[in-house]
Amino acid sequence: MSTLPDYQLRRDAFGRLIFTGSDGETTEVVVPVRAFPIAAPDQGIALVDPHGHELAWIDRLDDLPDNVRTLVEDELASREFMPVISRIVNVSSFATPSTWQVKTNHGDTEFVLKGEEDIRRLASPALLIADSHGIHYLIRDRYALDQHSRRILDRFL
Repeated sequence: MSTLPDYQLRRDAFGRLIFTGSDGETTEVVVPVRAFPIAAPDQGIALVDPHGHELAWIDRLDDLPDNVRTLVEDELASREFMPVISRIVNVSSFATPSTWQVKTNHGDTEFVLKGEEDIRRLASPALLIADSHGIHYLIRDRYALDQHSRRILDRFL
């Protein structure tokens, strides 16, 4: 069930989010920031001003009216790019640096893993892999990967 927030959110002519609080004060260039981007991506989102000061807190995206939720989700999607790996097809070498060929929710791609330290363990069983360009790839559940992918991944963990 949607509840009405005590603020308004809209886009200006340049596509930036504009926040108007219950006091009528307007803040330009508002940014939504996830508190738990991997563990709970749809819960705990702050709307912050350009200086990082919190203007509003969103407990759950589902609690927002459709128009506000769409604005927040669109802004988050434009700022965040974290492909989710569903399969590791091949690696060029089990020594680093190595080139990984993977299937993600954004299609097939390849990236260079500089070192094993670029594979970070998150709350089990999730992993975060940073490529040589700083793009982060998420594996939500390493145990849910197919056997071939798990075997490759085990060589690096």
